[in-house]
Amino acid sequence: MSRVRTLAKTRVQGRKHLNAKTTPGAGRSFAGKKPTSKNLTTMLCLLLAGVTVALYSPVVGHSFVVFDDRDYVTANPYVHGGLSWSTIKWAFTATAAANWHPLTWLSHALDYQLFALNPAGHHLDSLFIHALNAVGLFLLLGWVTKRVGPSLLVAALFALHPINVESVAWVAERKNVLSTLFFFLTIGAYARYALKPDWRRYVLVVVLFAAGLMAKPMVITLPFLLLLLDYWPLGRTPPDGAQSVLPSSSSFSFDAPRRALSVLVMEKLPLLLLSAASAWITLKAQRGAVRNFEEFPFPIRMENAIVAYGMYLWKMIWPARLAFYQHSVIALPAWQWILSALILIGVTALVVIFRRKRYLAVGWFWFLGTLVPVIGLVQVGEASMADRYAYISLIGIFVMIAWGLDDLATVKKVPTVWRVIPVLCVLMALGFATSRQLSYWDSEFDVWSHTVAMTDDPFAHNAVGAALMNPNAAMTRQDLEDFDTEQKRMDEARRHFERALEIRSRLAQKGTCPIWLDH
Repeated sequence: MSRVRTLAKTRVQGRKHLNAKTTPGAGRSFAGKKPTSKNLTTMLCLLLAGVTVALYSPVVGHSFVVFDDRDYVTANPYVHGGLSWSTIKWAFTATAAANWHPLTWLSHALDYQLFALNPAGHHLDSLFIHALNAVGLFLLLGWVTKRVGPSLLVAALFALHPINVESVAWVAERKNVLSTLFFFLTIGAYARYALKPDWRRYVLVVVLFAAGLMAKPMVITLPFLLLLLDYWPLGRTPPDGAQSVLPSSSSFSFDAPRRALSVLVMEKLPLLLLSAASAWITLKAQRGAVRNFEEFPFPIRMENAIVAYGMYLWKMIWPARLAFYQHSVIALPAWQWILSALILIGVTALVVIFRRKRYLAVGWFWFLGTLVPVIGLVQVGEASMADRYAYISLIGIFVMIAWGLDDLATVKKVPTVWRVIPVLCVLMALGFATSRQLSYWDSEFDVWSHTVAMTDDPFAHNAVGAALMNPNAAMTRQDLEDFDTEQKRMDEARRHFERALEIRSRLAQKGTCPIWLDH
């Protein structure tokens, strides 16, 4: 009998031991609680935001620059009025700085009300919006695709790539980061509408898109982009014969009902009307800045547009010599536009060949399409291209890279550690390049000195000379040590003015003097 009792006791203890292993939360004091998907997402968001803020934190110590910051903040009496009724009325009726972007003006007015002319606060707000954009991009992609790894990589590339420094470190480019915030919010609202089409949800999409346009008309192509997102990752387009053989990487994790193509197009009509209205207002606001075809002939515009597409791709891969790029207003060497055209045609062909990988087509046409308003076919100002124009556009290329690498690693069964290590190395290299690029925005003198070193542009030479002549121009401690006497400043300024005149004279003799040199 005692033997039977002993055996029964042993079995009960065994069951308790087994239950202790299998019961949720058992052994928590030893192994710790495994993070849930929600907790993991929260930790990744905090990590992404923390790294972004830490990397860009030096910008808080930077000064304003005269170029555009004067119009937007330092010498704008309406902005200095803060969020008063007169400022709000002015913001919605003015086309100052050749733009109609009332929400951007109100953003600057709020900053002035909080920080006056202390540049630290203005820079800090731009930095926080950029970090918020990075987190929003990660959450948006993760939600609609259910793939955390590629979504995080796209957001990290967006957050850390040095080509985006101009958008964050330049106070006058608040319009870029602010419009992008509404750009992501609009896409998020549209994805919510796609799950359950309802007029209330659609009104939210329209309102957020209108807010984006009122921050900067760069988001004008969003209605066309939403059609691309219907194709992937939302999967709202009608099924086709190839759908049944799509690989898992191209299947749709987003459970949105399909719609006929005509319905999807009709959905975008109100948004297209807003885009048309924004385009009309923008052209009216930029009447003095839009160049005619005598100043910039159409063949020159086409060549520059093709080369600019190629240069954006190159600077994405090799982000060196980032600066301001003035239009040459002359025919470019044939090899440049031919090579760029071949690259564009080649990538487009690959996207068509591998069309079952829908993210390739969406990413590529995201890149091509969102650059159309600023690619130079309608020439505004004198820039041939600008780093800030790639802020939204390169996200498409980042999507192609992240999803393509993840699919390739899955097919090749690459261990997780060998996926992570190369990515971390690339991100660290980009972070180092971004830190270096940030240093060039430390002061007015440094911005233009760097531009001179990169482009030898007459406008930049003139700007450096003006900064040296201005005793109130912000300079770093090293600059002040290098030019510690008035005579040194005058001598260096004279050298830059003479160089600007030399370049201008040479261009004038060739009959290719850029238009801005006459103003």
